[in-house]
Amino acid sequence: MTITLPDLPYPQEALEPHISAKTLSFHHGKHHKAYVDKTNELVKGTPLEKASLEEIIREASKDSGKAVLFNNAAQVWNHTFYWNCMKPAGGGMPRGEIAKRIDADFGGYDKFVEQFKQAGATQFGSGWAWLVLDGGKLKVTKTPNADLPMAHGQKALLTMDVWEHAYYLDYQNRRPDYISTFLDKLVNWEFVERNL
Repeated sequence: MTITLPDLPYPQEALEPHISAKTLSFHHGKHHKAYVDKTNELVKGTPLEKASLEEIIREASKDSGKAVLFNNAAQVWNHTFYWNCMKPAGGGMPRGEIAKRIDADFGGYDKFVEQFKQAGATQFGSGWAWLVLDGGKLKVTKTPNADLPMAHGQKALLTMDVWEHAYYLDYQNRRPDYISTFLDKLVNWEFVERNL
């Protein structure tokens, strides 16, 4: 099956002033599209040409000779997931089952925020901060480059992109400000709850 670039789940200007339309134009329209195009190019004429994106990622993760394919396919998945982790007028404290699970597994929302901010701020270079389900418990983790939870037997619930192209036009070198804004103003907790 051909991997396609999904539409953003909101208009490009919908996350302003927190993430600009210009950032989303470059991030979605250039970076994400490039990963989609490269993945399709790499699987063309191979047994993976008709595979789903998840099947491509799982197969490529088993073979170090397929690192380029893994990196591109995983970035397609990561970005698609990331767009859905945000919404206009999002962020703040979650409600419902996810709030109960955060209280139980982290000892409260503030402890979760502290761990999530730490993961995002200390990911050296490019990568991702994640809230995952791991062995039935919520956990905060981080991955470098294109790496993602499914390659480690974890279920992704929430992610934040900490590659510079995710925030540099709006925040320059102030990654901690971007992280705080993501949590306070952007997180789509309904999407996280559905993933749970």
